[in-house]
Amino acid sequence: MSSDSLKAKTAKGLLWSSIERFSNQGIGFLFSLFLARLLEPKDYGLIAMLTIFLSVTSAFIDSGFSNALIQKQDRTDTDLSTTFYFNIGVGLIAYLFLWIISPFIADFYNMPILSPLTKAMGITVIFSSLSVVQQAILMIKIDFKSQAKISLISTIISGVIGVGMAYWGYGVWALVGLNLAAGLSRMVLLFIWVRWIPKEAFSYTSFKHLFSFGSKLLASGLMATIYENLYPLIIGKFYSAANLGLFSRAQSLAAMPSSNLSNVFQRVTFPVLSTIQDDSERLSNNYRRLLCMGAFVIFPLMVLLAAIASPLIEVLLSHKWANCVIYLQIICFAMMWYPIHAINLDLLQVKGRTDLFLKLEIYKKIIGVTILFITLNINLIAMSIGMVVNSLIALIINTHYTGKLINVGFLKQMKDLSPILLNSLLMGAISFSVTECFKDNVLKLTFGVISAIISYCIIAYLMHSEELEYGLNLIRKR
Repeated sequence: MSSDSLKAKTAKGLLWSSIERFSNQGIGFLFSLFLARLLEPKDYGLIAMLTIFLSVTSAFIDSGFSNALIQKQDRTDTDLSTTFYFNIGVGLIAYLFLWIISPFIADFYNMPILSPLTKAMGITVIFSSLSVVQQAILMIKIDFKSQAKISLISTIISGVIGVGMAYWGYGVWALVGLNLAAGLSRMVLLFIWVRWIPKEAFSYTSFKHLFSFGSKLLASGLMATIYENLYPLIIGKFYSAANLGLFSRAQSLAAMPSSNLSNVFQRVTFPVLSTIQDDSERLSNNYRRLLCMGAFVIFPLMVLLAAIASPLIEVLLSHKWANCVIYLQIICFAMMWYPIHAINLDLLQVKGRTDLFLKLEIYKKIIGVTILFITLNINLIAMSIGMVVNSLIALIINTHYTGKLINVGFLKQMKDLSPILLNSLLMGAISFSVTECFKDNVLKLTFGVISAIISYCIIAYLMHSEELEYGLNLIRKR
């Protein structure tokens, strides 16, 4: 693939991937505002208690096979069919497992309602297992336009159902209805849009090849999933459901820009960089450019979110959620590094080194669990600070093999990213100072955001930011 063609494909992929994620998340966020006002923190806490069990079973659905399909350049319909059959089997087993352990989950938290909630929420696992291949096909084609349409329609359908159930007094079951509607509608739309059905039989040879790549990603994904959900598991056990609801709301708000941008870049960088995986110089140059582009967007968003957290929560969610502000402000500085983590780990997959991917995950999770248990007996603020410390340590670990494989290690990445980080921190200080000049929360929010946008763009212009120039050129072309 030529350099110009790669740039065009990357730009188009980033554009539609961004539209898909942020239109989807934007509308989903609007529905979540209605839900947060209609429901109580305890309702969210109950669903958060189930997250680790649902997430672990969901991790088995993919088993790294979709990434294996994307990375494999000579994939066949046999590979697709084999993945499809395997996922269906795993999905049914996973749901049966959730059904069996549902009473034990209820006993663990001493909340009987969790048993029927688990059985109902577990159905989403089956929906996911039926649509992994269709999703991978769109990823291989870098067809984010279709994905944008599918996500938008399913988000609207599920949002209407969830808000309607909350309005009519169904409480926590409104969140269950929202998740089930989202999974079912997405599955149906993927089948309609992609129009792919398995034509070949299950192939052991194909399975063996895909599993050799995907198994290490599965192990890494399981460790990451278990670790990320240890917080709600432990908070739900040792604190109250309301406290868990506040913490999980702060975490989800911080994750909204961070995780979505990570997802945007990963969905584009992995298939695009995979096409030039054997050209080290081009791979290194494109990798550094994508890294800076990601930071140029995510750093200011996360710092701004921390700066305006208090008026944002008061205006959007009401005063009953005010106690989650401090958690949100701290967690933002942990989540701001997630896209950088993701792009570094993508490089290992592009190079086919899932063994190194797994090795790094083991080291990071040992450190992360240690930090978690050190902060557990202090308070939730200390646990939030521990997330920041762990994110910074993980950054050093994740960049180790990037330096060895393409000579873009920690120091070189920090040199590239430090001007963007400095600009973001200056912007955050200006925005926070502006919010302190007003008493009304709406004015705080309005002028805090406006001052942040203006100051960030001016500083970037004065620093001759290549990312700002690239973004402006992209807008002009579009």
